[in-house]
Amino acid sequence: MPVFTRLRQQPDTSPEVEPEESSEPEAVAPPARRTLRTRFADFRDRHPTATRNTRWVITILAAVLVLGALLLPNRIEALHTDRFTRIPVEAILGAAVALALPRRPRLVVAVVSGVALGAMTVLNLLDMGFLEYLGRGFNLVLDWELLPDAQSYVEDAMGRTVAIAATVGVFVLIFLLLSVMALAMVRLSNLLARNKQAATRGTLLATVVWVLCSALGLQLGGIPVASDRTAQAVTIQARRVHDTLRDEAEFQKIAKVDAFGNTPPSQLVPDLRGKDMIFTFIESYGRSAIEDPVEAPGVDATLDARTEALAKAGFHAKSGWLTSATYGGSSWLGHSTTMSGLWISNQQRYRTLMASDHMSLTEAFKKTGDWDTVGIMPGVQKSWPESKFYGLDSYRNAFQMGYKGPKFSWSTMPDQYALQQFQNLEHSKKRSKPLMSLVILTSSHQPWAPIPKMVPWDDLGDGSVFDSIQKAGKNPSDIITSSPKSQAEYGKSVQYSVTALTEWLERYGTKDTVLVFLGDHQPIARVSGNHASRDVPISIVAKDPKVLEKIDDWGWTDGLRPAHNAPVWKMSSFRDKFLTAYGSTPHPKKG
Repeated sequence: MPVFTRLRQQPDTSPEVEPEESSEPEAVAPPARRTLRTRFADFRDRHPTATRNTRWVITILAAVLVLGALLLPNRIEALHTDRFTRIPVEAILGAAVALALPRRPRLVVAVVSGVALGAMTVLNLLDMGFLEYLGRGFNLVLDWELLPDAQSYVEDAMGRTVAIAATVGVFVLIFLLLSVMALAMVRLSNLLARNKQAATRGTLLATVVWVLCSALGLQLGGIPVASDRTAQAVTIQARRVHDTLRDEAEFQKIAKVDAFGNTPPSQLVPDLRGKDMIFTFIESYGRSAIEDPVEAPGVDATLDARTEALAKAGFHAKSGWLTSATYGGSSWLGHSTTMSGLWISNQQRYRTLMASDHMSLTEAFKKTGDWDTVGIMPGVQKSWPESKFYGLDSYRNAFQMGYKGPKFSWSTMPDQYALQQFQNLEHSKKRSKPLMSLVILTSSHQPWAPIPKMVPWDDLGDGSVFDSIQKAGKNPSDIITSSPKSQAEYGKSVQYSVTALTEWLERYGTKDTVLVFLGDHQPIARVSGNHASRDVPISIVAKDPKVLEKIDDWGWTDGLRPAHNAPVWKMSSFRDKFLTAYGSTPHPKKG
C-alpha cells in the first residue's frame, strides 16, 4: 500500500510533447440562425402589451370581415349600416360546429367554409354589378361569357391600360378575398377552441336570442334582427341554376313551334310588296328617355320637332311601347326577341334560337323572294353567324364601311356616318327588287361620352370630320361615375341618334320607304332608376297612308312620341302582330 501511494504521487517527469501546428485555419462555429418564430417570440417578450393589442385587433378584424360577408346584401341600394346590425344564424351554426370538432377537422372545416364564404361574397358583388347594369342577378351557368364583354367595354370607354389594370385588380382582389376569409375563419375557430367554456355559453345565448327575435319578428329600422342572409343567397343561386337548366330543355320545345313557320312565301307580308323596309334598333332608347324629368324635356322636344319635319316631307308615324326582354345591356336579346316572336331573356335561349330554324321577321321578307336583304352592323367587329338567322343576303360590319374617323367610346362610328354609308353602299343601288334592311345604331351606347354631333351630310366623307368633335367631347370617366351627368348625356345621345335617323329618312326616303325603329332596352339603373320599367318606344313611319291604316286598330299614338297611356305589348308579341297586320296568313309549325 505505501509503495502504491508513493507511485501515485510521483510527479510525471516525461518530456512535454508540443502539439503539431496545423496549416488549416481553426474552424469557427457559425452563430445560431434566428428563425422568424424566434424573432417573433423575442418581440412578444419585449412588447407584451403591443402583442396582445395586435392580436385583439386582428381577431376583431377577422370577426368584422366574416360577419360583414354573412350579412352583405346583393344590391347596391341596400348597402346601409342597418343591414350589418343583425344576428346571422350562419355564424351561430359555424360556432357550434367549431366547438364540436377536434382540432384537425375543425381547421379543415374552417378553411373550406372561409373559401366558400369568400366565393359567396364574390357572387354577391357580381349580383350588385349585374343588377346595376342589366337589371338582374348574375347567372352562374350563363353569364361567365359576358365578363370578357365587360372587359372590352371598359377598354373602349376608359382605355386599354385601365382595362388591364382593372382585370388584374379583380383577380388579385378575388384571390385575397378567398385567402383572407379562410384565415379569418381559422383564427376565429382557434379562439373558440381556446375558450371553449365561455364560447359554448355565448353560442347558446346567441341561439336563444336569435330564435326569440325570429319568433317575435323583431326589427330594427324595418330590417329583421334575426338574419339568414347567406343561406338565402345560396338558395337563390341554387334556384337560378336549377331554373336555367330546366328552362333550356323547355325552350328547345318552344322554339320549334311557330305560328307562321309553314306559311307559303306568297302569303307572307303581301301588303308590303314593293316597299323598301328598314328595321332599325336605337341603342338604349328606353321609356326613361321620354318620361324621365331629366332626359325627357330634350328628347321630347326632339321627337316633336322631328315629327313636324317628317310631316313636311310627307312622312307620318304611329308609336307605342314594347316591354323588352333585357335591361341595361345585352342588346342582342332585345333584337332577337323582336324578330323571333319568342322571349329571349338569357344567353342560353339566344344560342338555342340561333341554332334553330324558327323564322325571324326579317327572314320572312327573304323567304318571299321579293326583297334583297342586307344588314348594317357598325357594332359588329368580328364574324357574325347570326346573319343567317336574320335572313340577310349580306351585312356590313364596323370594318366594311370605310370609316377613318375616331371611335366614340364603345361606338365604332357616329350613327350619321353609318346611315350615310348605308345610303352609299346599299340603299342607293339600282336593284330589281326592293330592299329590306336591318340597321343597328350605336351612338347612344353607354357611357354616353363623348357624343358625336350632326354635321352637314355632304361633309361626312370618310369620317375624319369627326376628329375635332371627338377630341372636344367629354371624358367617359367623368360621366360614368356620376348619375346626374350620365342622365344628361344619355338624353343628348338619344336626341342625336333620333335626329340622325329621321334626317336620313327625310333626305333619302321615298314614297315606298317604310321605317320601323325602336329601342332595344332601357339604359342602366344609374340613368333609368332602380325601379324603372323595361319599356321601349317603337315607331312605324311611312309616306303611303295605307301602311299606317293597317295598324289603326293597334291604338298607337300619332307621331314619334308615344303617349304615356299608349298600349304596352311584350316585345315578343310584335313579330306576329306585324305579320298579321300586313296580310300574312298563319300556317303553324308544331314541335
